[in-house]
Amino acid sequence: MTQNTGPATPRVVLLDIEGTTLPVAFVHKVLFPYARAHLPALLVQQHDNPVVVQALAETAQLAPGVPAAEQLERWMDTDAKVAPLKSLQGLCWEQGYRQGELVADLYADVVPTLQAWKAAGLTLAVYSSGSEAAQKLIYGYTEQGDVTPLFSAFFDLKVGGKRESASYRAIVQQAGWVAADVLFLSDVVAELEAAEQAGLQVCQIARPEDGTVCGVRHRVAASLPQAARLFGLPEGA
Repeated sequence: MTQNTGPATPRVVLLDIEGTTLPVAFVHKVLFPYARAHLPALLVQQHDNPVVVQALAETAQLAPGVPAAEQLERWMDTDAKVAPLKSLQGLCWEQGYRQGELVADLYADVVPTLQAWKAAGLTLAVYSSGSEAAQKLIYGYTEQGDVTPLFSAFFDLKVGGKRESASYRAIVQQAGWVAADVLFLSDVVAELEAAEQAGLQVCQIARPEDGTVCGVRHRVAASLPQAARLFGLPEGA
């Protein structure tokens, strides 16, 4: 009789950002206000930037007849997960990071744990509603330096929404991974459910600092080292 040994030890770790590796407060109290304050000037100064042109065209398609600036304000008011807004916010943040006005302060356990996972041969990747460019900025300008080399891939809303199982299937297919080998870490239960439906292993990161409400169906960890223990991965320094 073959013994059921349970899920395989993950070979890939796919990580959310906000509430998982980075405090929610940094996004909502630093990044979002910065983009809101600087977006009007950016639209004027970079009006011929292809990213701006495309984002404004997409905004017009999604909200016909509404002035772009007004629609972008509405989306920011509701934290809408729409690609054109995320692209424009990313441009604002790029300017802020490069000018030294923005520096991401990751949770203290994040970099040591990711370094241990990378050293152990795991593949690390990011999936966030923020644009790929914005993700690379967050990890490129941290209090711990540039940690983007730790990651093999970055995925954003171009693959689909984070609460849709098809998005995780698309990620696995694009990357050439086996779904059962992938561990997805996020603070949002609905995202974990979507990933689980796509065959990924999942774990909720419930940071006490963020006041994350723990779900009842999935494994829960308060930090990346705790998640590592749950799944048989190195814990880092």
